[in-house]
Amino acid sequence: MSHKPLSRRRLALTSLAIGALLSTAALSAAAMPTVAPASSAAAAASSQGALPKITRAGLDSALVKGRGASVRFVEQEAENAFTTGEKLGPGREAYTLPAEASGRTAVRLTTPGQYVEFTLSQPANALTLRYSIPDTASGGGLRAPLDVTVNGRHKQTMTLTSEYAWLYGMYPFSNDPNVDPTPGWWKPEPDPVAKPFRPNHFYDEQRLLLGRTYRAGDKVRFQLPANSPAAWTVLDVADFEQVAAPIKQPPKSLSVRLFGADPTGRYDAAPAIDRTIAVAKKLGRTVYIPPGTYQVNRHIVVDDVTVRGAGNWWTIIKGKVLPLAEPAPDKSVHSAPGFYGKYATDGGSTNVHLEDFAIESDVRERIDTDQVNGIGGAIGGGSTIENLYLHHTKVGIWLDGPLDGLLIRNNIVTDAVADGMNLHLGVSHVRATNNFVRNSGDDGLAMWSEANPDGLANHDNVYDHNTVQTPVLANDIAIYGGKDNAVTDNLVADPIREGSTLHAGSRFNSTPFEGTLSFARNTTVRGGPRDLNWDLGLGSIWLYALQSDMSGTIEVTDSSFLDSTYNAIMFVVDWPVKDTYSLTNVAFRNIKVDGTGTNVVNARVGGFASFENVDARNVGAPFVNNCGTFHFTGTPEFDVRLIGSSNDGGWTADAGAPGHCEDRPPVMPPPPPSPWP
Repeated sequence: MSHKPLSRRRLALTSLAIGALLSTAALSAAAMPTVAPASSAAAAASSQGALPKITRAGLDSALVKGRGASVRFVEQEAENAFTTGEKLGPGREAYTLPAEASGRTAVRLTTPGQYVEFTLSQPANALTLRYSIPDTASGGGLRAPLDVTVNGRHKQTMTLTSEYAWLYGMYPFSNDPNVDPTPGWWKPEPDPVAKPFRPNHFYDEQRLLLGRTYRAGDKVRFQLPANSPAAWTVLDVADFEQVAAPIKQPPKSLSVRLFGADPTGRYDAAPAIDRTIAVAKKLGRTVYIPPGTYQVNRHIVVDDVTVRGAGNWWTIIKGKVLPLAEPAPDKSVHSAPGFYGKYATDGGSTNVHLEDFAIESDVRERIDTDQVNGIGGAIGGGSTIENLYLHHTKVGIWLDGPLDGLLIRNNIVTDAVADGMNLHLGVSHVRATNNFVRNSGDDGLAMWSEANPDGLANHDNVYDHNTVQTPVLANDIAIYGGKDNAVTDNLVADPIREGSTLHAGSRFNSTPFEGTLSFARNTTVRGGPRDLNWDLGLGSIWLYALQSDMSGTIEVTDSSFLDSTYNAIMFVVDWPVKDTYSLTNVAFRNIKVDGTGTNVVNARVGGFASFENVDARNVGAPFVNNCGTFHFTGTPEFDVRLIGSSNDGGWTADAGAPGHCEDRPPVMPPPPPSPWP
């Protein structure tokens, strides 16, 4: 089998502003991370049986109704529970624990006996805990216990680990806390840099079955025991779920147990799974993987076959990242568990159905040539990927085209070292819907239409009704070139650095934008962070003409931008090509902007965009900050076209309409979002 290497690289960004780029500066004091004791009033209310606070992306669920994935769990933030620990945050500055937390706040436990106690809002027999504990001084992580009780009884002890967290330095990052900056790469920090240099990717998550179903009103406590080697334990969010019983073996299916697969995880199950798949294909049967843990340390290649587990809490494919004796044809130097279609150069795979199992991988560092993703290859032709839980992979789902026709739905991808999902090179008619992605190390969901000799482009793909939270690097959802693609009905929140919640860019050698790119009915939450290389605030949605004009139609409609750290909307070009490339044919209609630290619109490029029925409130600076291409010869080179009189909130009444230019306006943190009248 031939293999196609992954080639995308994160490039250091160059300055946009006139003159030398300023050194890294903090957000205003009001937006900086803080540490404060938990509110005694809130604690008292919780201890007296106040109703639990259920959130989505750290907000009241009513504010994001109808957006994002419909999931089987309910989210409770640690800072909203009863706790004897300390509240961290809110804070949005990169390389800090609050910034990477869901909702930008968490709770820290430091003293034995301290705890966070949640009250169940509905029956639950399982939970997922998102947490952070320290790294070791030399890297590699440590393990620490955390006690779990329900109503003061039924004690279980979770073994938390930081072995999959804590990366350092510059792209592609390192597990070594003492790593130096990459020689020759520009950086804003002065030498010598403080160590550890740029710590990030602090959080991990762990699942736990509670052994029985507990009722609404029961109290689940996470308590720090006396024997923890961790100096502190930070709890971010707990997801509570009622897990269904294992799915029974389908009629006429073939169980991998019959072919010798060990369900204890002690022995390598990959050969037995391969044998089952081979026979199932000949007989036209489904492959069934019963409840258990199955050791797999390499790819399972699938084509024209259905592989189904007993549910992603019950059937677990678990393995190690192992060194290869020599590099593979795709330049991989490691293997890891994953289900892969045949590569496009080998004809690709069709009629593949992967359902109802988990992949627990072992990826702890990012090596871009390694094919150590959960799902990979070229899978199309009416295939489906659904109800999977993909954990500790490099990328959850990375598909290399050309391929056509695939449905990806109801999956959970968490704690990936790189992207959550990426549709790469000539991918068409793929719908990814109702997926939940959290804590990816790069874009949460990406479509990368990389230029190629055959002139293939990504086209007619849709990302809809997905929830993406806390990508540590880059964007929640990003589109790099392509034709007639759509991003609709998603909930995207809490990007950290070098990206934002929604993005389209002519970058990474992408094909041009053609036809219509539609962003419709999306909600962004706490987007628009500060780009550390530019020392510049981004927009919750930002459009970036780096390598070519962006002249295809881009429509942004019926969407809400909530609590943007800097701007709600940004148009930008890189400084060296500011007089070469432009952004045109962009339309915003029926938009609600509730809270910006700076502007509603920040334009740093030539071109034009129209705005119709765009309402904004709680705006921290003039609505429009239009620097165009920084020539200052009269009318800005970017035309902000206000359609009719339907844009409310201050579009024409302040200095920002349409020719105000302020390079880096100060941040005025807005009040929390609230229901729109």
